[in-house]
Amino acid sequence: MDFLNEHLLSIMVFAPVVGMAVIWLVAKSDNVVKWIAAVATAVPLVLAVYLFNTYDRKAEVDPTLSLSPAKIDEVRSKNQKAIIDYAMKYNAWAAEVRRRGEDAAALRLEGDEKGNVVGIPAETVRAWYQSTASHDPAKWDKRHGLQFVERAVWFNVQIAGLSWAKFNVEYFVGVDGTSIAMILLTALISFICIFASWENIKKHIKGYFCMFLLLETGMMGVFCALDFFLFFIFWDVMLLPMYFLIGVWGGPRKEYAAIKFFLYTFAGGVLMLLAMIAIYYGSQSTSFDPRYGQPFFKLADGSLVQHTFNLMDLAYANSWSTASLLGMDFAKVIWVALFIGFAIKIPMFPFHTWLPDAHVEAPTAISVILAGILLKMGTYGIFRMNFPLFAEATKWASGAMVVFGAINILYGAFCAMAQKDLKKLVAYSSISHMGFCLLGMAAVTPAGMNGAMFQMFNHGCITAMLFLLVGVIYDRVHHRQIEGFGGLASKMPVYTAFTGFAFFAAMGLPGLSGFISEALVFLGAFQEFQLATVLSAIGIIITAAYLLWTIQRMFLGPVTDRVLAYEKEGHLHEINLREVGTLAPLAVMVIVFGFYPAPVLDLFKSGMQGLTTLVASSTGIMPNVVLAAVGG
Repeated sequence: MDFLNEHLLSIMVFAPVVGMAVIWLVAKSDNVVKWIAAVATAVPLVLAVYLFNTYDRKAEVDPTLSLSPAKIDEVRSKNQKAIIDYAMKYNAWAAEVRRRGEDAAALRLEGDEKGNVVGIPAETVRAWYQSTASHDPAKWDKRHGLQFVERAVWFNVQIAGLSWAKFNVEYFVGVDGTSIAMILLTALISFICIFASWENIKKHIKGYFCMFLLLETGMMGVFCALDFFLFFIFWDVMLLPMYFLIGVWGGPRKEYAAIKFFLYTFAGGVLMLLAMIAIYYGSQSTSFDPRYGQPFFKLADGSLVQHTFNLMDLAYANSWSTASLLGMDFAKVIWVALFIGFAIKIPMFPFHTWLPDAHVEAPTAISVILAGILLKMGTYGIFRMNFPLFAEATKWASGAMVVFGAINILYGAFCAMAQKDLKKLVAYSSISHMGFCLLGMAAVTPAGMNGAMFQMFNHGCITAMLFLLVGVIYDRVHHRQIEGFGGLASKMPVYTAFTGFAFFAAMGLPGLSGFISEALVFLGAFQEFQLATVLSAIGIIITAAYLLWTIQRMFLGPVTDRVLAYEKEGHLHEINLREVGTLAPLAVMVIVFGFYPAPVLDLFKSGMQGLTTLVASSTGIMPNVVLAAVGG
C-alpha cells in the first residue's frame, strides 16, 4: 500500500501509455484491442476513485493562505523590509569577502556575529534564517495542501558557453482540491468513451485506441503536473492524438476541422511556451544562500539553482512585481499571454471558432472528450498559473474577464438557439456554459471561485451526456438535423427520458448539480459585478428557451413522416444497454451532487480560499518571509 500511495499519480498518468504499447505490440484482433484499452482506462478510474475517497480534506494548509488582506499587510510591513534589507547588506558583505579572497569559512558566521558585521539586529537575522528554513521543499505538500506528491530531478542541463542557457526541470506531480475532481472526471469520461467507441469505430481500430490512450495520458498529466515544463509537455502531448482522432476518424470535413483545431491550440501553446521561458528566467527566490550571497531555489535532490519551473516555488517567489518586459509591466504581459493560451482552449470569445467545427466533425467519443475534459483545461490552467503566479495582474484583469465571461454566456446561448444541427447546438451551449466559469473566476470571491470550479466539473458530466445522446441518434439515422425529427418520444421513450434529463440538467434545474454551481457563480459574482451578473442571468433564460424548443421539435407532437420512414427501414430502435451504461454513471453523479455537493465542494475549499485571499489582497503571493513571521 505504501508503494501505491507513493506512486499513485504516476500509475494513473502512465497506465494508458502502457496499454497503448501492449495494443501496438501484442494485440492482433479488434476485440482484444478494445478490451486492452478498456482495462488501461479502468486502472486510472479505480485509482481516481481511491484518490477521491482517501484525500484528506481536513489536512491543515499554510495559515497564511487564509489571512485577511489587513493581516497580510501587517505581517509584511513588520518583518519583510528589515529581512530583505539584511539580505541585501549581507550579500554585499559576502561579495566583498570573496573579492578580498578571504577564507570561505568567514561566510559561515552565524547569528549575532553576522548581524554585527552589517549592523542588523540579531532578531532580524533569526527571522531571516526562519524564512529560509520555511522554504524547505519537503514541506510543500503540507503547506499547500498537496498530497500524493512525487518529486525528483528530471534533468539539469547547462549548455556550454551559454551562461543563461541552464534548465532545471523536475518530475513533480501532486494533487490538491482543485485537481482531484478533474482527475476523477477525466478518468470516468475516458473509461466511458472507450465503450462509446466500441461499435462506432470501423477502421484502423488499433490506431484509434492507441491515440485515445495517449490522449488520456496527456490529460491526466496536465491535472497532476506541478512543474511548468512538465505541465507544458503534457499539454502538447494532447495535441497530436487529438489531431489524428479528428482528422482520420472524423466526418466529411474532418481535415479542415483537425487543422483548425491544431493551429488554434498550437498558437496558444506558443504563447504559453514564451511565457514559460520568461517566467523561468524572471524567477528569483526570496531565500538567499549564505555561501554565495544570491537567491536560490532547492531542487528535489537538495541542489541549489537560480531559476525554476516549479509552480509552488514560483508562486512564493513573486519576483516580477517590479520587472518589465518590452517596456511594459512584466506580470501583466505574461498574464495576458498565458490567459490567451488558456482562453483558446476554453474556448473564450473571440477564440471560439475552432470548437463548433471540431465537435461536428469529431467522432462521438472524441466530442465527449473535447467538451467534457479539454475545455476545462483552459480554466484549470488559469487557476493553476495566472492566479497564484500573478495575483496582482489577476485583480487588474478581473474586469476584462467578467466582460468576456458575460459575452460567452450570451453569445453562446444565442448562437445555440440559431442552430439546426443538434451537435452544433450542444457545441455552442458549451461555449455559453463555460462563460459561467469565467464569470465566477473574475469575481475572486469564495462563492464565485468555488462555483467556477464546480461548474467545470458539472459541465463535464452534463455535456458528456449531451454529446453521447447526439451520437446515439446519429448512429441510427446518420443525420443530426433537428427539423428531421418529430414525435420521437412515442418511438424511443427511454432515449427521450435521458435526453430530457440531460437538457434539464443543462438548464440548471434545482435538484441537479448544474443548479448548485451556477447559483454559487451568481452569488459570488454579484458581490463585485452586479450589471454583468444580471446580464449573464439572461443567458439562463435563453438556454432554457433553446433547449425546450429543441425538445418540442424533436420529441413532442405527432410523429413525422421521416421518423415513420426511419422506423419502417429498421433504423429507429431504442437505446441499447451499452449506451445506457455510458450515460447512467454521469446521470447518477448529476443527481447525487445536485442534492449533496459537499464531497466535491470540500475538495475546493482550501485551494480556493487561498487563491481568493491572495488575489483580493492585490498584493501578490506572500513570500516566505511572511511565513516565517507568522510561524514565529
